Amino acid sequence: MNLVIDIGNTRTKIAIFESKEIIFNSILDDFNLKEIKSIFEKYPNLKNGIVSSVKDYPTQIKDFVKKSLDHFIELDHTTRIPLKNRYQTPETLGKDRIAAAVGANQLFPNRNLLVIDAGTAITLDFVSEKNEYLGGNISPGIETRFKALNQFTGKLPLICPEDEFDKIGTNTESAIRAGVQLGILFEVEQYMEYFNKLYQNLQIIITGGDSKFFDKKLKKTIFVNFNLNLFGLNRILEYNVKET
Repeated sequence: MNLVIDIGNTRTKIAIFESKEIIFNSILDDFNLKEIKSIFEKYPNLKNGIVSSVKDYPTQIKDFVKKSLDHFIELDHTTRIPLKNRYQTPETLGKDRIAAAVGANQLFPNRNLLVIDAGTAITLDFVSEKNEYLGGNISPGIETRFKALNQFTGKLPLICPEDEFDKIGTNTESAIRAGVQLGILFEVEQYMEYFNKLYQNLQIIITGGDSKFFDKKLKKTIFVNFNLNLFGLNRILEYNVKET
């Protein structure tokens, strides 16, 4: 069994994998030693583990996990991955981006892949059919755009996203909502059109907190996987354990 921990800025995702399948999955607002110990008590056969973190986390958690497993990996730019990384500055590449790329490649090997992660930021990453990570682009996510309009203007209110919205605003609130949400849909659709013209055999995968918003509204067929990063981290873990 494999333990996968993905520590974000506000929440932590934890998954247990067995035979490449998730058998336990949890999202925590409070990531602490007590929670980790309870997982090891429930799954005493855990052997391998990987942690991906965008921030510092308690040393006692790392020490406990490390001593409780046969193999432990803390993901960073020096960690071996089952892709050729063509990014010019791998030390600045977000761990979530490379994990999603690896996860997409595991699901669709030897395919050209456009991986869209829709969250605080929207990242669009490309993996070639030669199993090479080529890089990608970053732009503000939906809620980030709403907050920016509110914070960097004198009078525009903070608007929340809604699943259904008018395409032409008839008041300030609906104008902001249409501008942000329709604009971001146009942006992503144009990326999809662009890469479809450049690359044959292209598979588009979307993940992240705002996946449902795009899944319902994008015109082209896409594959949605909310746990893509977890699958990618598990693949990286297995790849490194096999190499040892």
